[in-house]
Amino acid sequence: MSGLFITLEGGEGAGKSTQARLLAENLRRLNHEVLLTREPGGSPGAEALRELLLFGAAPLSRRAQALGHMAARADHLDSAILPALERGVVVVCDRFHDSTLAYQGYGLGHGDPALLSFIDGLRRLLARDPDLTLLLDVPLELGRARMQARGGKADRYEAESEAFHHRVAEGFDAIASSASERVVRIDASPEPEVVSKEILSAVMKRLGV
Repeated sequence: MSGLFITLEGGEGAGKSTQARLLAENLRRLNHEVLLTREPGGSPGAEALRELLLFGAAPLSRRAQALGHMAARADHLDSAILPALERGVVVVCDRFHDSTLAYQGYGLGHGDPALLSFIDGLRRLLARDPDLTLLLDVPLELGRARMQARGGKADRYEAESEAFHHRVAEGFDAIASSASERVVRIDASPEPEVVSKEILSAVMKRLGV
């Protein structure tokens, strides 16, 4: 099997990390070699940038944030994702390009066309989109409740206003509509085991199984 690049996207509390892990486990049980990774991060350089992007005290402009995420992504691609795909590995990644567009472009940038174009230009420069994106849909109220139950220190984006998270959700809606051949929407409200089965079914369909 040639390599397959799968990303999981969605707002806060959608269960992306849990579902990425469950998907990797299920694919491994089916004898696929899997690289489970995340963004921002996934390589030593990108993990260092993650700390700045998510927890840095100094404010960053919208374009600087987008560039920072793309810099981390370039290192992640070069160091981990592309070599794995060349070896025929299935790459399962928690967040990728779509999160930058939704969070920086729509959430922070209020859908400013100039900023959306700037981010899209950076995406084109990196020249690697996912083969399949699973967009986990969850009501904002449920996502917020899950985050509160999870606890821990909130990052730069988790701590943003409710209006910000509404704009992020609108951004993901716009992405799903414009890339329907790549993006599969998944209802992430049920229990994780139920969601995991739906995700695996979508992946198997894309694999032609």
